[in-house]
Amino acid sequence: MAAVSLVGLCLAWDIAAEIWPSRAFPPPLDVWRVLVKEAAGGDLFYHLGMTLWRVSAAFVLAMAAGSVIGILLGGNRRIDQFFSPWVVLFLNIPALVVIVLAYIWFGLNEAAAIGAVAINKIPNVIVTMREGARAMDPRYREMALVYRFGAFDRIRHVLLPQLQPYFAASSRSGIALIWKIVLVVELLGRSNGVGFQIYLYFQLFDVAAILAYTLAFVAIMLLIELLLVQPFERHATRWRRRPA
Repeated sequence: MAAVSLVGLCLAWDIAAEIWPSRAFPPPLDVWRVLVKEAAGGDLFYHLGMTLWRVSAAFVLAMAAGSVIGILLGGNRRIDQFFSPWVVLFLNIPALVVIVLAYIWFGLNEAAAIGAVAINKIPNVIVTMREGARAMDPRYREMALVYRFGAFDRIRHVLLPQLQPYFAASSRSGIALIWKIVLVVELLGRSNGVGFQIYLYFQLFDVAAILAYTLAFVAIMLLIELLLVQPFERHATRWRRRPA
């Protein structure tokens, strides 16, 4: 059904382009030609690689920092009460403001770009992982004390299994948010990547090239969703589907 839906979308797109012939609305075949040309020249893979590197780096940084802070806040009520206004504040700061300030304060460099993206995602991870830490069953912690689990065993057998569903949820929403912010970061302050290419072709009013890069990157992110994120989420929540 998904394939039929995509074919129908392409047909509707082609018909609309025939009815409204314009440089601003190219048919699918024109977009495909640009895609093949950019891929053959190597530019498409280079810029996709740079964007995927930034997405990966920002994702790992945001998930690591957000998870640690979220678990800490969820496990300590006083610390949570103290830092809760900070979390709310960062949740409501627009991504564009964070990106602009990062470039002004730290310069137009890779660290500022990746850091700005990560900072935009960290508060969301904190909120999700904090709820996971609050929802943990204290009986498992007591069992670990009774059986004298070491720190590593407590993390592996008590903490991680209970937090896995929340980590999976954060990962899925994180990927969806981070790649969009990365394109803005590249548009504003990088000299490569899909966002930079989209801005370049915007200046040239080349809509076919804009769509070619956009669709190529969306296809890559869909593959990541299908091959990595969804299987991990199913694994993390497999116990919910088990019959009682």
